[in-house]
Order: sequence, then structure tokens, then C-alpha cells
Amino acid sequence: MMHMKELSTVEELKEAYPVMKELRTHLSEEEFIELVQQMQHEDYQLFGCYDDGELTSLAGVAIKTNLYLNKHVFVYDLVTADRHRSKGYGEKLLTYLENWGQQRGAHCIALESGVQRTDAHRFYEQKMDFSRVSYSFRKSLS
Repeated sequence: MMHMKELSTVEELKEAYPVMKELRTHLSEEEFIELVQQMQHEDYQLFGCYDDGELTSLAGVAIKTNLYLNKHVFVYDLVTADRHRSKGYGEKLLTYLENWGQQRGAHCIALESGVQRTDAHRFYEQKMDFSRVSYSFRKSLS
């Protein structure tokens, strides 16, 4: 049976780390746990999709407000474990987050995706009905 669950304890984060490591390859388990705990103070929430007790996918999100999107769900992290891809888990998790955001007064759901992730872009645009609306720019300050 499939269900969604917010993950917040150290034990839950340790369980989530191998899946998140597939997306955030640069993070050690310790860095991951430390950053999530810090981000939880900034309204970050990590959700897991489970099927028959097995963690299949993760989404790290926050409800944010700004001048161009108003109140919205921002998806910082979205990953399905490699062995579970193309089975509908990402779609179920994003749909859950859309409903979760609507219940909290969000007007939309937004995310960024690396330019190299063409399969993910196809999923967002064709399967989940997202629109490609901008470019994201960065400049290192170190």
C-alpha cells in the first residue's frame, strides 16, 4: 500500500539519505542530516513516498511567499530511487504536494531543475503539466 509521510527524525533522515544521495551526490550522510535539521527551522519539510513499507521517493519542500508567485509550494528536492523510476511514484508524490499546498493556501507549485536533466524536464512538462517559465542564474560568492 502506498502512503506519504513527513520525515523529520534523525532515524527517518538516515533512512532517506540513500535515496537523496542519488540526487545530491556531493552530500555525506552527516552533512545531509545537519542541513535538513537547519532547513527545518526555515520551514523545509521532507516527504517520503512509501510503497509496501519501502521508501521509493522523496520531496523536500517549503511554503514560501514572494512578489511574483504569491504564496506557493517550492520544491527544493525531488528524487525517486533509481530502481523505482518510471513506476509513477514521482507523479504520486508531486500530486500529493499539489493537494498539500492547496490545503495551505498556495496558489502554485514551483521548482528548478538542472539544465542537464532532460528526462526530468519531459516528466514535469508532459506528465505533470508544469510550464517552463524562466531561467535560473547563480553566481558564487566564495
